[in-house]
Amino acid sequence: MDVTTMPSTLSLLPKLVADFPTITFTPGERFAWSPDQHTVFYNEDEGAGVELLLHELSHGLLEHRDYAKDVELLAMEAAAWEKAKELAATYEVKIDEDAAENNLDTYRDWLHARSTCPTCEAIGYQTKKDTYSCVACGGSWRVNEARLCGLRRYATK
Repeated sequence: MDVTTMPSTLSLLPKLVADFPTITFTPGERFAWSPDQHTVFYNEDEGAGVELLLHELSHGLLEHRDYAKDVELLAMEAAAWEKAKELAATYEVKIDEDAAENNLDTYRDWLHARSTCPTCEAIGYQTKKDTYSCVACGGSWRVNEARLCGLRRYATK
């Protein structure tokens, strides 16, 4: 039986640095893409590092910057995972489909929580970057960013 070994973040990094000289790769506390710094931050200690490294690089290659609606963020995340799968084939890395879907599920859950009306629990629609409205009860609420911290919803009516 053939055994495929997954390269580590550190073993793949020199190849990515050489292949993508316009992108900076910097150690950080977590994997992230910074469009302002044109930098992929990576955590050398994280187990799924290669998958996340390719995912964050994909945000850069797809020129992801900002989003006006939360659903756009989910679309950017899905596109970055698709691009990461393309890169994985080039670098002979396997992207675990379940891991990618689990990662996307965190964004789906985030979007669902933000869009749930704090008054009646119906699903609302986004009217501004940080504001939602409910068609069921007419309420509206503001939300915090909450991608890396606890979600807060504040009723405005």
